[in-house]
Amino acid sequence: MPRGIGFIGLGVMGSAMSGHLLEAGFPVIGYDVNPDRLREHRDRGGLSASSVGEVSQRSDIVLSSLPSALAFTEVIGELSRDVIVVDTSTLPLETKLLGRRELGAQLLDCPVSGTGAQARTKDLVVFVSGDDAEAKQRVGPVLDAFARSRHDVGEYGNGTKTKLVANLLVAIHNLASAEALLLARRAGLEPELTLRAIVDGAGNSRILEIRGPTMLSGQYLPATMRVDLFRKDLDIIASFANSLSSPTPLLSTSARFYHTAMAQGRGQQDTACLFAVLESAAPHRPDEVGEP
Repeated sequence: MPRGIGFIGLGVMGSAMSGHLLEAGFPVIGYDVNPDRLREHRDRGGLSASSVGEVSQRSDIVLSSLPSALAFTEVIGELSRDVIVVDTSTLPLETKLLGRRELGAQLLDCPVSGTGAQARTKDLVVFVSGDDAEAKQRVGPVLDAFARSRHDVGEYGNGTKTKLVANLLVAIHNLASAEALLLARRAGLEPELTLRAIVDGAGNSRILEIRGPTMLSGQYLPATMRVDLFRKDLDIIASFANSLSSPTPLLSTSARFYHTAMAQGRGQQDTACLFAVLESAAPHRPDEVGEP
């Protein structure tokens, strides 16, 4: 077992992943700019550090889960070159490539697919990419402690590319789920029964399974994936696709509804709130099917 596993960024995703590492018996040295998150980490049995540099000094492997390109750049600049660094953040590819130029081959690009709720139940998928095969092998048991599966997708940067492709589908499936469930409700179908039936059919998606119940309940707080954070991902995907001249008509259509959610003040809500956005865009008429 490594002498220490560092974890930088203890937000919704980071706290869940580091919690699973603690449950697996790893000594986890955490750092976050938010002191409340550090206290929660200690309450779970973790160790804390006062800086990014201290984390890397006390660890053999350091994981990061960061909210922005700026945070990533600042963290990379403070890390030791003697540790393996596993970045799980969703960031622009250009940002990740700058990080590799700073740290070299010991930096692995390993974004995760899944929501905060999935992270809490160890239902994440890791897209592992990097140029050091030995480093990938060493971090395998660490990733397995908080994920249900991992896929080696090749050279450094392929992890981010794969995550952007995956999140394109997430964005579209989320809107499609909201559209279908709203149609079911307005057709007079019993919502929960209908959801169970269509989840069992050919039209199912993982997003429908995860977000469908939230859409029907209308309880969008606390969020497992906030609209404001996911909108950042949409901008990254669009920029990436544009750089490759790859058309994304469905992404472009979907993005308008996430922007509407922001305009309605739903930035802190779960992305399942697209159901409410659609509902407000076309109020139900009394003469529609399913209503008295």
